[in-house]
Amino acid sequence: MQESGPRNHGDGGMDAQGMIKRLIFGHMPARVIHVAARLGIADVLDGGPRTAEQLAAATSSDPASLKRLLRALTCFGVVVEQGPGVYTLGPMGGPLRSDAPGTLRELAMHIGGEALWQSWGGLEDSVRTGGNAFQKIFGTDYFEYLDRNPRPAATFNVAMGELTGDVTDRLVTGYDFSRFRAVVDVGGGNGTLIAAILRTAPGLRGVLFDTAQGVEQAAKTLADAGVADRCEVRAGDFFTSVPGDGDLYVLKSVVHDWDDERSEAILRRCAEAMSGDDRIVLIEPSQPAGGEPGEIVNTVMSDLNMMVLTGGHERSEAEIEALFDRAGIRLTGVTPIQAGTSHNIAEGALRS
Repeated sequence: MQESGPRNHGDGGMDAQGMIKRLIFGHMPARVIHVAARLGIADVLDGGPRTAEQLAAATSSDPASLKRLLRALTCFGVVVEQGPGVYTLGPMGGPLRSDAPGTLRELAMHIGGEALWQSWGGLEDSVRTGGNAFQKIFGTDYFEYLDRNPRPAATFNVAMGELTGDVTDRLVTGYDFSRFRAVVDVGGGNGTLIAAILRTAPGLRGVLFDTAQGVEQAAKTLADAGVADRCEVRAGDFFTSVPGDGDLYVLKSVVHDWDDERSEAILRRCAEAMSGDDRIVLIEPSQPAGGEPGEIVNTVMSDLNMMVLTGGHERSEAEIEALFDRAGIRLTGVTPIQAGTSHNIAEGALRS
């Protein structure tokens, strides 16, 4: 719908020109936060106030240039200039500490890292051609790239665990896991999700299944959660087979990484592992049919991220049902687990 003139959009009286200008420059704050996370500034300041020179020494940075970055970080509340040239951690800086509950440091490094940064630079090409920007830029698909590059792979795995932490509380209270005997977490990475599930259902056992690199940090996650004795960690390829040990198969933010053909293949491997009344649960953002722009922006941005990075996409409930059906699975219900239009639980059973 075309605007008839400048309007107040609920952002401090900012008109359309001011709003679009903020969006035009939106990549700059994201990069500032990324660099702050990479340098570990929040971790250094967690030990108390530091001068720019002290921070530069601790982060192997140029003092004059770092001071300019710190000035930008004060604009966003990440740091506070306590006195002339003396900085302390600001109210927005806590989540960038590596040891903070609910830390988002690795997510900041992942989102602003080379792979995503360059892929989003190829957004126009993806829109014009329908192709995958990452594939065109790097000459390989994203997960093969991670297999060959341990450092960004480690960042990716921890970042996905941080994102999973955002929804686990709502998930484990919004779905009854206690009615199952054993859960197989397919593509479960560092084990954040299955650890939360097992803590909620003490009688449940689990299998965490992902690539060898994906589960590299899982032992610590499971041990820290006190559930290592009830969870087996297995490495493998979910395009080839899935462990047949469970009566519940959980896939969180896995299928949206892939196009329909490969998504169907993953679900078929799960269906082959299932029997009788076993259930499969897909936990992903659901592409909304409509809604206010402010409510759908996270899902829409995630969908574009899948387009440029992996070639996957966020799916509507109807698209998930069709995907299930082609894989031999019957959709039995969809339950929202987060406010707005974010993650939903799509449950399925074997089609009779």
